[in-house]
Amino acid sequence: MGAVPAGRRRALGLTATRWRAVHLEGTAAALFDRPWPEPAVPTAWVLEVTEPAVVLGSTQPATVVAPGETAVRRRSGGGAVLVEPGGLVWVDVLVPAGDPLWEADVGRAFAWLGRAWAAALADVGVAGATVHAGPLVTTPWSPLVCFAGLGPGEVTVGGAKVVGLCQRRTRAGALFQSAALLDWAPARLLDRLDLTGDQRRRGTVELAGVARGVAVDPLALVAALLARLP
Repeated sequence: MGAVPAGRRRALGLTATRWRAVHLEGTAAALFDRPWPEPAVPTAWVLEVTEPAVVLGSTQPATVVAPGETAVRRRSGGGAVLVEPGGLVWVDVLVPAGDPLWEADVGRAFAWLGRAWAAALADVGVAGATVHAGPLVTTPWSPLVCFAGLGPGEVTVGGAKVVGLCQRRTRAGALFQSAALLDWAPARLLDRLDLTGDQRRRGTVELAGVARGVAVDPLALVAALLARLP
């Protein structure tokens, strides 16, 4: 895989599967700046951030972030996500072009990963995980905040979004970026965005129920997801 511009790197030992799993720790900027394996092979990266950062979607202007806040841009679409230690379980999955999981339709391509996340949540005791099979659902906040909307393959529990998904594609394959919330406190994200006090207060109220965290052992959830990858 070559040198990785992040902190520690180690294999995560999968049994009887075709996936390569790698664990990386570092800043959000370092974790996004990593090479794909050449040639592309089915790979799952388990990513842990060492400090908070706002991750912007590919088309969001940098001006949405408050002055002085750390921001990183991903190459996939969607709204802003706050990544911070202990706040979420972040796993990226690479599906090479031509793989049995490859799907030309971008929307349908998420379905298998959503099912894997839902099954993994059930495996660690979270009941009622549901994979969204419909079209994109937007809200007034979703252009700004990723977890305020709901896309194909994303996972809800009790109607609240728990797992967010996005993807980017190259000739080599499709990279699915996914995160399951362990904690949902929208004020912590909104405080890092360039909003008025009234917007922050309104957003804290309106976003409270659109997503939720799951009180699970993150290592157990990672193990369950890796075991569920087809």
